[in-house]
Amino acid sequence: MLDCKNTTKLNEVSLKSSINNRKAEKPFVDMLEFENNYRKLGYNFIGGIDEAGRGPLAGPVTAACVIMPLDDIIEGVNDSKKLSAKKRDFLFDLIVEKAIGYHICHIDNEVIDKINILEATKKAMVECVDNISPKPDFVLIDAVKLKLEMESEGIIKGDARSYSIACASILAKVTRDRLMVELDKKYPEYSFFKHKGYGTKIHQEAIKQHGPCEIHRNSFIKNFI
Repeated sequence: MLDCKNTTKLNEVSLKSSINNRKAEKPFVDMLEFENNYRKLGYNFIGGIDEAGRGPLAGPVTAACVIMPLDDIIEGVNDSKKLSAKKRDFLFDLIVEKAIGYHICHIDNEVIDKINILEATKKAMVECVDNISPKPDFVLIDAVKLKLEMESEGIIKGDARSYSIACASILAKVTRDRLMVELDKKYPEYSFFKHKGYGTKIHQEAIKQHGPCEIHRNSFIKNFI
C-alpha cells in the first residue's frame, strides 16, 4: 500500500531541492541591456568607462574609455576581476583590434596623494573621454558619476552588467598590470610583478624592510612606515 505520508514528504524534499537548484543557478545577465536601451534612443557611439588600481599601495590608478561595435560582440568579455590573467590578455588584444576607438590614461601616485584616490579616478576617466577619438555620444561608467560634455550614466557593478564597461575594465586592468611588471624591474625588492602594488603580506613586509619607493602612495602606506 502506498504510504501517503512518505509520498508527501518525498514531494516536499523534491520541491525544496528544485527551489534550491534554481537559487544556485547563476542569473542570466544581458550585457547589452544598457547599450541596446540607449541605441533605441538614438545614440550611436556608446562608450564604456572603467578603472583599475584604486586599492593598491603603489602605482597609478588607470582608466580606460572604449567604444565597441555592438553588432560584433567578443565572446567571453566580463568584469576583468572575474577573468584569469591569460584570458584578460587574450581579450585585450581582441578589444583593441575591434574597438571603434579607445583611450587609456594613468594618474600617478603623487596626484593620488594630493587630491585623493576618488578624485584621481575621476580625473583619469575624464581625461580618457577628452582624448578618445571618435567621441562617444553617450557614456556608461562603472559606479561613479562624472561631469562630461555628453550624457552619461553611472552603473553600480557596471563592469559585470555592461559589455562596454567590461571591455574598458579589461583594457585598464591589463594595461596597469603590464606597467607594474615593468616597474618591478626598477624596484625588484617590492615584487610588484607578483601583486601589482596591492597590499599583500609580502608587499607590506617589503615596505617595512626597505621603506617606500618613488611610486608608493604615501597617503596609503602611512600605517606601514
